[in-house]
Amino acid sequence: MTGFWSIYVSILTIGTLVVLWWLIFATRKGQRPDTTDQTMGHSFDGIEEYDNPLPRWWFLLFIGTLIFGAVYLALYPGLGNWKGVLPGYENGWTQVNQWQREMDRADAEYGPLFAKYAAMPVAEVAKDEQALKMGARLFASNCSVCHGSDAKGSYGFPNLTDAHWRWGGEADTIKTSILGGRHGIMPAWAAVIGEDGVKNVAAYVRSELAGLKLPEGHGADVAAGQKIFATNCVACHGPQGKGTPAMGAPDLTASAGWLYGSSLTQLQQTIRLGRQGQMPAQQPYLGNDKVHLLAAYVYSLSQQSAK
Repeated sequence: MTGFWSIYVSILTIGTLVVLWWLIFATRKGQRPDTTDQTMGHSFDGIEEYDNPLPRWWFLLFIGTLIFGAVYLALYPGLGNWKGVLPGYENGWTQVNQWQREMDRADAEYGPLFAKYAAMPVAEVAKDEQALKMGARLFASNCSVCHGSDAKGSYGFPNLTDAHWRWGGEADTIKTSILGGRHGIMPAWAAVIGEDGVKNVAAYVRSELAGLKLPEGHGADVAAGQKIFATNCVACHGPQGKGTPAMGAPDLTASAGWLYGSSLTQLQQTIRLGRQGQMPAQQPYLGNDKVHLLAAYVYSLSQQSAK
């Protein structure tokens, strides 16, 4: 804000407080000290107004409000470029500064505990009951919106409680995924293999790789789909369709891990138009130590289902 507008806003605000202060006392001067049955001489729909003073508690409430406003404007920003003199805020109070102050206080209090677990392997942290409680709270605050409160995922978001992992389910790999995020891309193939190719390769993947029954009257050529798969799909999914974790290519032999559905129509749509999924990096928001705890919690979920 420029100096002119800062002065303008300050004068307008302070002037308003001064005028309100004067108005309260000016209107109270000359009022009778006690109540009376005398009216003001006018009537509104048969209702008359008594010539009584403003109740004292009401008057004091106005005074208190003005005093509160003056103190607030002294402590907090509100007068142009004035930053306020609230203790603990050298550069003035802002919601960002308050957030940072609370984060610094939390880091000072809980930082040593986070650091203690960060020095342990993720798999070991996953066996600590206190660490898992902390990780569960981090998950609820940062991950449940996509993966669900039970971590079982939803359409387009993976189930974190099973053994089907796009990029690998090892403890350290999970931490890497959370820290830096992942971006999985399935290219669209309709322009390359045509609509018949889409139907044929979808039928092959569903029936031969995943072992799922094809719907009656599907009209697809599974053998032709196998040839298309061998020519175009093995580079990512492998010759047996087992996937490539280094690329985030899913295992096509385990339909339970398919994010976008396993029906023939859904498979065709995936092959036809492709898919893009992104797991956002959490390091800028949580830092290494908190991600370490979060990874331990997520790792523990899949280990429990494996028992």
